[in-house]
Amino acid sequence: MPQNEHIELFQKRYGFRMDYQERQRKKKAREHKLQSKMAQKLIGIKGKIFAKKRYSEKVQLKRTIKAHEEKKTCKKEDGKVPEGAMPAYLLDRENTSQAKLLSSMVKQKRKEKAGKWDVPLPKVRAQSEAEVFRVLKTGKSRRKGWKRLVTKVCFVGEGFTRKPPKYERFVRPMALRFKKAHVTHPELKATFCLPIVGVKKNPSSPMYTSLGVITKGTIIEVNVSELGLVTQGGKVVWGKYAQVTNNPENDGCINAILLV
Repeated sequence: MPQNEHIELFQKRYGFRMDYQERQRKKKAREHKLQSKMAQKLIGIKGKIFAKKRYSEKVQLKRTIKAHEEKKTCKKEDGKVPEGAMPAYLLDRENTSQAKLLSSMVKQKRKEKAGKWDVPLPKVRAQSEAEVFRVLKTGKSRRKGWKRLVTKVCFVGEGFTRKPPKYERFVRPMALRFKKAHVTHPELKATFCLPIVGVKKNPSSPMYTSLGVITKGTIIEVNVSELGLVTQGGKVVWGKYAQVTNNPENDGCINAILLV
């Protein structure tokens, strides 16, 4: 194995940190500050190269934005030549056809997708880390504060085993681990107690999603095989998404609405 691939190998074996996605997002958000600093500091040939690179990036970005903003574009029509005589004032004119840009198709698809997965609660209050986690003091004299206790309801898989206490950063108490949810079918107007398969997305943070934290507005996947739903092809549907509509840590149960 080459010496410089030890990080990739470690990531393959043990995965990423729980807050890896959040750290990457913050790093990307800070990137413009580094660019600005470099632009001010670099002088001479290095400054010219950097400025040229930045200029080309900005031009490309503006072109992309403009292409997406445009609704229609004129294209040359390589069609058949019309029969019969053509007036002199039309001889120089080229035939054009109004062609929709690809971007408008992409926008339409996005709209369709957004409509398909329309959620009952489109806006929810963001949960801060201070609310979700509580600092656990460790060490002989209780000076270390790197551990966090999850104070919200969470879901862990069937074959979940905790790490040794020495290495476990996020502690998910047994009392706050849920396996079932009360899911309401909006068309049938009936509620079923269904087993949870996994946490699809927590809108507050990607870290909460990876930890399986369930708060109001979280999209969870539930096992709907006992409902007897079938696809158009006749196959039985066993997994469907549902959105949590209550605060599970206050109510002691998870209430959700099925996304159909």
